[in-house]
Amino acid sequence: MRNIFSDYIIFADESGDHGIASINPENPVFVLAFCIFRKADYISVVNQAVTKFKMDFWGHDLVVLHNHEIRKSTGEFVFLFDEEVRRIFLHALNEMVRNIPFYIAATAIDKRYLSNIPNSANPYVLALGSCLKQTLNFLLQKQQHQLQTHIIVESRGKPEDRDLRLAFDRIAAQVQPERYPLDIRFANKQTNSSGLQIADLVAHPIARHIVKRSQPNKAFDIVKEKLLGYPEYEETGLKYYPSESEKPRTTPRQDADRELPIHL
Repeated sequence: MRNIFSDYIIFADESGDHGIASINPENPVFVLAFCIFRKADYISVVNQAVTKFKMDFWGHDLVVLHNHEIRKSTGEFVFLFDEEVRRIFLHALNEMVRNIPFYIAATAIDKRYLSNIPNSANPYVLALGSCLKQTLNFLLQKQQHQLQTHIIVESRGKPEDRDLRLAFDRIAAQVQPERYPLDIRFANKQTNSSGLQIADLVAHPIARHIVKRSQPNKAFDIVKEKLLGYPEYEETGLKYYPSESEKPRTTPRQDADRELPIHL
């Protein structure tokens, strides 16, 4: 049987709110991250690494790694209120992400400047189009662009999933109407997917890097090495909107936000 699928699979997640009606001055950035795994690595390395990490800390693999709960020490992560345990846990988590082989195509949008960006009514659609373009360039380089690659995203509800599907279909029709090589699939929120959990873990450090470029960010130091084109990842693995030329000369004032963890 002729293989119609590529050697890669993609898991996507976001950080920040893509709404523009009310912009949080402490977190004005929306980030969409595509984590691209070679399927052979995903089977033999990624799933094993994530499972081992969970076995080490919980004794089972039912826990879903979620960045927000880790940072807040809630739910399954309440034990992280113990500072020594938290230090050990975060070191192990960072090392797991560092050692897993994968690539990242990410787009960051500073919503404060949306008026300077043409056709930017919906930050999610803008970020989606950008990440898809980055991914297609990657697949072309790997000579996988004529095979089908699946993008797995977490379901956010029927209306939201419908809107995302419509946006994806419009982009596909504009780029390659006859045979677009990417296909989007929705996963239930309860799905214990290693790929979706890795995507959740890497999106937030990218957002914090954009918001606080001068602040040390150990998590981003790990994540950036996964960005397409690293070390020259800007515009290749991490696309910024707006670009420096599109920004006004004055920067909107932000309220000073509290110090946030610099780990994953």
